[in-house]
Amino acid sequence: MTSPIGWNWMVAMAIAAWVGWLGPAAAQGIFTCTDSRGKRITSDRPIAECNDREQKELNPSGTLRRNVGPSLTAQERAAEEEREAKVQQERARVNEERRRNRAMLTRYQNQAAHDKERAEALALVDEVMVAASKRLDDLKQERVAIDNELEFYKSNPDKVPMKVRRQLQENEQSMAAQVRFIADQQNEKKRVNARFDDELAKLRVLWAAQAAPVTR
Repeated sequence: MTSPIGWNWMVAMAIAAWVGWLGPAAAQGIFTCTDSRGKRITSDRPIAECNDREQKELNPSGTLRRNVGPSLTAQERAAEEEREAKVQQERARVNEERRRNRAMLTRYQNQAAHDKERAEALALVDEVMVAASKRLDDLKQERVAIDNELEFYKSNPDKVPMKVRRQLQENEQSMAAQVRFIADQQNEKKRVNARFDDELAKLRVLWAAQAAPVTR
């Protein structure tokens, strides 16, 4: 019975003989595999009969240079490319998240800094709402003047001048626009608070990790 050492020596000798026969072509490596029928094949180039299975590329000394995976079909190659694209996308997402986390830690070193910026953002929205409310009050005053003028034509609405009709229409449209704008700003305050709440939840985790002692 041949020992493992003896078998390895025989394989090495066979490969060496094959290398000697190939001559200069062996510098490119020796490909070997077992095909679907169990036949051992050796060649100086990738073996077509083993495209569906792994091949070994050997150095001239008989040592393993690399494993050559089975050739992929067009469908398999497309699936592999899709998997690789997803891996790259996930890697980019993780890197972007890390970048954002570093930026947040630089911007907000503690909760006081974060609370200060939240208050400033909300103050800007409040300032806009105050201006819109003042404009709405002015429009209401204009409406009072228009209504007073319409009193003269209460008994005969068809005689209301076109100028007054136009003023009434523009006033109603402007007031409706201001009401919508104020409602939008109220929703904006909710969005600002939600954004800062989300940031604060992340920052608390980052601050805790930053403050934790480093384990050697």
